[in-house]
Amino acid sequence: MKNFLDLADFSREEVLDLIALARRLETHPEPQALARKILGLVFFNPSLRTLSSFQVAMMKLGGSSFVITPGQGTWQLETKLGAVMNGAAAEHVREGLPVLASYCDALGIRAFAEGKDLHYDLAETNFRAMASVVDKPLINLESAINHPCQSLADWKTMEEIGVPQRAKFVLSWVTHPRVTPIAVPSATVHMAAHRGMEVVVLRPEGFALPPEIMDKARAAAAAAGGSVRETSQRDEALAGAHVIYAKEWGSTTHYGDTAGDAALRANLADWCVRDDWFANTHADCKFMHCLPVRRNVAVADEVLDGSRSIVQREAHNRLPAQMAVLHRLLAR
Repeated sequence: MKNFLDLADFSREEVLDLIALARRLETHPEPQALARKILGLVFFNPSLRTLSSFQVAMMKLGGSSFVITPGQGTWQLETKLGAVMNGAAAEHVREGLPVLASYCDALGIRAFAEGKDLHYDLAETNFRAMASVVDKPLINLESAINHPCQSLADWKTMEEIGVPQRAKFVLSWVTHPRVTPIAVPSATVHMAAHRGMEVVVLRPEGFALPPEIMDKARAAAAAAGGSVRETSQRDEALAGAHVIYAKEWGSTTHYGDTAGDAALRANLADWCVRDDWFANTHADCKFMHCLPVRRNVAVADEVLDGSRSIVQREAHNRLPAQMAVLHRLLAR
């Protein structure tokens, strides 16, 4: 493995092999596998699980890491090509990132979508520009439209609790006080399709995922024997579901328009997952969310603290999943 940028870069068999490695390392760690190896972590945006789990993963494998949060103890880094740098940023990523890469054996970058121009973000413009100047193994810690580390952990979680390959998987939009990125929903719909599941994207009008994202997921589903569709009809979508995966994201019809998005979601408070959402699901339906989550806004306490919730298991699985990624990238 040269990079870990997108789960779509790997066949279903390769993903399952990576999950098998994660299971092995979870129970039989190799404390010297990455001895003297260094991981650089660049976080343009906040993190709790991604940051801590990668640092712990390196320690468990015998390596070390350093963390850069541009503008907080370091120079502010400019990301745009052709920028006239007469503002807050003192350094460009075209100079800064090659320097950081030269100090380490692999580099991870987290850089969210700008949220202004949908086509700009769908093209992964900023992340691709940064990747082009890094000559070491590169890990996508979450980009404009992808979060492969979360998706690998989610796939592992479903494998270990025995969710059938052909199970019905509902990715549901839930409400949030502000606009949030489409990286996790984009990665999640593809992951479930890649696994071969019956995938339903449940969302209100105005929050449909972009056609480019859905087409990619449908192609993965066709190859794996699954299916992908979208609907705004909650009862029909949830009927018989084996998994409800809740996630917030911004309106795609009002992308970059905060006021328009706010007006659209103003009357959507009922898009908060409560126990009654499970009335007609599969008897053993599980609840998933990548975290962080707004309690009693996006998901009710009764669901998060109930027996269906596996959100803590998902979060735990970030660690072994990322140990497997690092092992594949750096162990010799």
